[in-house]
Amino acid sequence: MKEILLCKCGELVLKGLNRRKFEDRLQKTLNWRLKKVGNFKVHGCQSTFYVEPLDENAPMDEAMEICRRVFGLVGVCRAAVCEKDIRDIKEKAALYLKDLLGGVRTYKVETKRSDKRFALTSPQISREVGGYLSDVYPHLKPHMDDPQVTVRVEVRENYAFVHGGPVPGAGGLPTGTSGRGMLLLSGGIDSPVAGWMMAKRGLELGGVHFFSYPYTSQEAKQKVLDLADVLAKWCGKLTVTVVPFTHIQTEIRDKCKEDYFTLIMRRFMMRIAEQVAIRQDCQCLITGESLAQVASQTVQAINTTNAVCDMPVLRPVIGMDKEEIITIARRIGTMDISILPYEDCCTVFTPKHPQTKPTMEKVLEEERKLDVEALIAEALEGVEKVTLG
Repeated sequence: MKEILLCKCGELVLKGLNRRKFEDRLQKTLNWRLKKVGNFKVHGCQSTFYVEPLDENAPMDEAMEICRRVFGLVGVCRAAVCEKDIRDIKEKAALYLKDLLGGVRTYKVETKRSDKRFALTSPQISREVGGYLSDVYPHLKPHMDDPQVTVRVEVRENYAFVHGGPVPGAGGLPTGTSGRGMLLLSGGIDSPVAGWMMAKRGLELGGVHFFSYPYTSQEAKQKVLDLADVLAKWCGKLTVTVVPFTHIQTEIRDKCKEDYFTLIMRRFMMRIAEQVAIRQDCQCLITGESLAQVASQTVQAINTTNAVCDMPVLRPVIGMDKEEIITIARRIGTMDISILPYEDCCTVFTPKHPQTKPTMEKVLEEERKLDVEALIAEALEGVEKVTLG
């Protein structure tokens, strides 16, 4: 029996004259992602993208998993293709959904008839299919209010389709339709979630990671690349720029007051991240800061780090508590990696009593003890780029 994936579009259907731009980008993304696992034809019509296997043994499970992670789609249905004939629809519904219907006792049938030329109306189709299923599976009882299974029939322009309902998609907007953003990616829980949230809003991501070997290990670096690899399964190809940060941190340790270590370090990170972003045509920075979660994330501290950037800095988790962030981390698959016991550079030389209400005057006074421009130039010369996805 021929199968197909019906990929349901989300909010892009609300777009106006530029809707085609969003649809073209979504189709391009689907083609590129699916090409890695098999031979599929992708085409769109009536707010749905059809993913049609061109080989008999196409990997439909893998294709389904890929499609449900593509931003811009709110649901993905794995469906049987039927001729636009009520007999074929009934027979294939009973056969295709055999395993699903065999394990439940109540059901109903819902029909969407997009092709109004089809002879039967939606309620008539539902009654015909529902009656046939009751004959084939006598244990089934129709239940319109709260069925265990809803059998769905869609009558569209060329074919009809039957399926057991969609699995949730990623939602949001197609990757790249909102520009590019540079994610400051640590090995923690928050920054991967922040990157995922902004990718969901259509940003194409780049990543920058600060690596302080030997104070942080190669395992810590690999942990970050593994996180980037998980993100790439959602947002597509992601290049991580790994910045050597040891010299900057030791200079701060040796020349600045201890309670300002973290603030000055963060200001270096923002400056360097902005330079990396400019080189990669990004229009904004993205961080995983959550207000007041740690000392460097108070309003006063954030003001001191913002001051070194001309680009907008997006902080999508700024108003979320840790449990809310963890819930998303588990959903997207980053949580188990984030909690691996390999520390990143943010934990190196952490002051015992960090400043939580710094003044810009005092921060600048401490920073004047350093050759800021030379340290940044040195770090940028030593970067390593790793592309995932």
